[in-house]
Amino acid sequence: MQHYIVEFSKYFIALFMIFYTVESFLALRKKREDERNGVYIRQDIYIFLIQFFSYLCMCLKTGQIEYLFFYAFLQIALFSTLVLYQMIYPKNNRLLLNHMCLLLSIGFIMLTRLDFDKAIKQFFIVAAALGASLVIPFFVHKLRFIKHLKWLYGALGITALGIVLVLGQVTHGSKISYTVAGVTIQPSEFVKIIFVFFIASLLYKAATLKEVIISAFMAAIHILILVASKDLGSSLIFFMGYLFMVLIASKNYLYLLAGFVSGGGAAVAGYYLFSHVRVRVQAFLDPFSVIDNQGFQMAQSLFAISNGKWFGTGLFEGTPADIPFVESDFMFSAVAEELGGIFAVCMILVCLNCFLVFLKIAMELEDTFYRLVASGLGVMYIFQIFLTVGGGMKFIPLTGVTLPLVSYGGSSVLTTLIIFAVMQGLFMIYYTEEKQRKKEGKTGNRRGEKTKNYVEEWDEEA
Repeated sequence: MQHYIVEFSKYFIALFMIFYTVESFLALRKKREDERNGVYIRQDIYIFLIQFFSYLCMCLKTGQIEYLFFYAFLQIALFSTLVLYQMIYPKNNRLLLNHMCLLLSIGFIMLTRLDFDKAIKQFFIVAAALGASLVIPFFVHKLRFIKHLKWLYGALGITALGIVLVLGQVTHGSKISYTVAGVTIQPSEFVKIIFVFFIASLLYKAATLKEVIISAFMAAIHILILVASKDLGSSLIFFMGYLFMVLIASKNYLYLLAGFVSGGGAAVAGYYLFSHVRVRVQAFLDPFSVIDNQGFQMAQSLFAISNGKWFGTGLFEGTPADIPFVESDFMFSAVAEELGGIFAVCMILVCLNCFLVFLKIAMELEDTFYRLVASGLGVMYIFQIFLTVGGGMKFIPLTGVTLPLVSYGGSSVLTTLIIFAVMQGLFMIYYTEEKQRKKEGKTGNRRGEKTKNYVEEWDEEA
């Protein structure tokens, strides 16, 4: 009987993930919030069912009762998050909240399977981060002076990155972190949020050639410090976030073209300047020719993805631990192997759905500063997804960045939770803007009559 439960659990998990993903895109098409409530409730059920069958399977396979206790604490933490967000912020974006909880669940499932001690450590970090992030939407919504702190943002970002360059610990050839009071911090994860606020504050009033040149100079300082630290993955994320923020602010596609040309030139220069870049390119071009050294990590990742097929080998049936640094750099490969290709594709689609929600919020905001913040965070988020998934699949050279909310790493998960909390605050600002326009009797907003009905319905609920 135990064998059948374990065997069929992977099919149930894949099925619930498919249901969740389909509901995510259906929610974007529904016009009224009351039509979405059923979707949100069903999604919550799917999240808890995915967790239930995953931890049941792991407990039966290993006989370790500790997994059930951990599952119980995880359920309490995520359920409390859903309830508290609803109580404190009745007008939060439920779809974004559900996605956050689902991706955290996937991360904990895989971390429990790979390294239970790291899963426990990550749990405490996430619990503290969730509690702290509850106040962020309030501050984003209420503190409107944050758009005027541009030089404070710039000074904080450059200082934090500069400290890493000078005093940082070398990890896999890169200076990406330093330790304070026994706690290891990766500042680039936090600085990317500050960087988005900095560029938005520089460009929201005007995006003339003068402002663009100033912003390009300041962005170059951030990126060059990251390059000097050999944190090339983060430098790419900063670069793409900046490029698209300039495009949105200026609406000038020549800036985008110039950015891609200069970025291409910088990539070629990086190839010749940094030996570890050449190693990663070699592992990308033909990992099996150097499988005994540089290509081993990539080769094992490809073996894991192919081994998983459609529905996966099942939890504790694959060998994802054979991939070096799997819990940080190759979580997508681990998911694809043991939970299956279908599950992994659905996970990517959920991340894409998060990005669409980010863009939807950005397009609906009237204030240019907040629109730039939402756009910048959205681009950075989805580009990081592209880097880590593409690197694990040998679609692009490996950059060593984490899969947001899924991979192991305190700085990464904390930063991503802050990003989701900031987006909730921006969503509340959008609602406030629309409510104010309604009181003033204005029409012709970005969403037309659809937005008007949406806000009227919220008012009736309130």
